[in-house]
Order: sequence, then C-alpha cells, then structure tokens
Amino acid sequence: MVRLPLTPADIERGQRLGALLRRARGTRSMLDTALDAGVSPETLRKIESGRVATPAFPTIAAIAHVLGLSLDAVWAEINRPDGEADHARTSRGTGGQLAS
Repeated sequence: MVRLPLTPADIERGQRLGALLRRARGTRSMLDTALDAGVSPETLRKIESGRVATPAFPTIAAIAHVLGLSLDAVWAEINRPDGEADHARTSRGTGGQLAS
C-alpha cells in the first residue's frame, strides 16, 4: 500500500490531536493511559508529539474513551478553523460517543 504524503493541514490536525490528548491526560501517566486504551506507550507518545498525524480511528476512539473525551469534541478540536481558541476539553460521561 502506498501512503500519500501528508499535507500541511494533516500535520496541523495531528498536532492539535496530540495537544488535546496531552491536555486531557493531565497528570495521568502515559503508560497507564496507553495500557488502558490497548495501545503501546510508544504509539501514544508518537500521537501526542504529532509524529503520527493520522492515527487509525480505532486507536483514537480507544484513547478518547479512556480519557473521557467525546469523539465529537475530538473532531471539533482537530478541525477547528485557524485562530479559534481550543474548545475541546475533557467531558466525563460522553467518552467514546459519536453522534449520528
């Protein structure tokens, strides 16, 4: 399978995703978060640092669920227009839900 090069927009979304996950994780350890989500700590580190700009959906869904983030909030944060303030925050009770 050939992967197309990432666009600047892809890279920016990956950086926003990483920042959101770092904020949501707070003081919780990366190791505990990764293990609870069923991903390797290295994978979580790469996502949080922006090195993996386009992680697989199940990976993000699992991490968001563990952190109590709704997928709607994640989507809104990573796709917000430039210049807007960060709107996505942890929202306990809605983790992992995607509106249809």
